[in-house]
Amino acid sequence: MITIKTEQEIEIMRRGGEILAKILDEIAQAVKPGITTNELDELARELIFANGARPAFLGYEGFPAALCASVNEVVVHAIPSGDALKNGDIVGLDLGIVYPVKNCAGCFMVGNCSSRPEVKGLYTDMARTVPVGQVSKDALKLISAAQTALELGLDEVKPGNYIGDIGFAIQKYAESQGFSVIRNLVGHGVGKQLHEPPEIPNYGKRGAGPELKPGMTLAIEPMIAAGGYELVQSKDGHGYETKDKSLTAHFEHTLVVTEKGCEVLTK
Repeated sequence: MITIKTEQEIEIMRRGGEILAKILDEIAQAVKPGITTNELDELARELIFANGARPAFLGYEGFPAALCASVNEVVVHAIPSGDALKNGDIVGLDLGIVYPVKNCAGCFMVGNCSSRPEVKGLYTDMARTVPVGQVSKDALKLISAAQTALELGLDEVKPGNYIGDIGFAIQKYAESQGFSVIRNLVGHGVGKQLHEPPEIPNYGKRGAGPELKPGMTLAIEPMIAAGGYELVQSKDGHGYETKDKSLTAHFEHTLVVTEKGCEVLTK
């Protein structure tokens, strides 16, 4: 069932989204040759807790980190490691938070506050792919295409449109640039849970799938590859990478469907 959020819930997600965007900005600015993705994860945890939130990914289905840091051919969900990023790499930074996590007395909790429903934590989710040092023109084109595909997907978000309209726009643009869209990983609803209905594929047909309605909160996340879209699981047991080892890029925003269109919450 697709949930419609209340104005109060949307305001909480708006504040959480602002915090998440600032945190991801700081993490992206820390990316440079020689830094490890473990260090980026440590920074993410520090910033999340300092802002009165908690990591959405840590412990989710056994994931051991706050940040997904996926390098080069790895599309999403890679566990941070002690391996240093190299000049010419590209890294996908995927982060989610629950906000707020303070109870009535102001102390931190590992869950929702049950005594005051208005301060229950809600989820927001966001991702971007960034270059490490000097990267190739092909890598920059891929990153730019994924970011543009997200913007075109967001343009399709308005009452009366359909989930299929989003995927259609993303697929059409990505393929026009010579790239493929990942088929077996999707965007999703978000808010009360990290993953809620509906699924939002990065391909599709206009007019297909559920109709968009005001109050829906969604995470749209184009994932594209320079080569084929077939994936295999990474050795860490969580990440997914392209079978042909081609470069990948991933961007994501959390948004709310409004009466007039779309409001991006993670900005």
